[in-house]
Amino acid sequence: CMPSESAVLFVRPAQLSKSVPYAYAAIAAAGRPIFTAGACPLDADGNIVTVGDIAGQSRQVMANLITTLHAAGAQATDIVKTTVYVASSRREDLVTAWEIVRGSLGDHDAPSTLLGVAVLGYPDQLVEVEAVAVAAP
Repeated sequence: CMPSESAVLFVRPAQLSKSVPYAYAAIAAAGRPIFTAGACPLDADGNIVTVGDIAGQSRQVMANLITTLHAAGAQATDIVKTTVYVASSRREDLVTAWEIVRGSLGDHDAPSTLLGVAVLGYPDQLVEVEAVAVAAP
């Protein structure tokens, strides 16, 4: 699929902290909405990769998410919002996942929610990321 021009405008209110590593809101211009399932740390055979390694699983999750977006005719810069799930109650683990997710998006600091959860769907799964994107019509 051809890359699309970004149809996303980020909102950063002057009254709110500038120290957060994401926009507070996003406006999706006219375009094709794309809603992804949660990207999981699965290889092409459906196996969980890097068991016990949040960073390794985060890298696989983002690679899978970008592949899904490309298949839908979009790219990372078309993301409007992400939700990042980490199967951990430790803040350090959430930060590890977040740094890789955020790093995968470069300067595209889409609004995001980062959550520590008790368990994810696959055995040994530690990370999952879902996204909402909008691609040019």
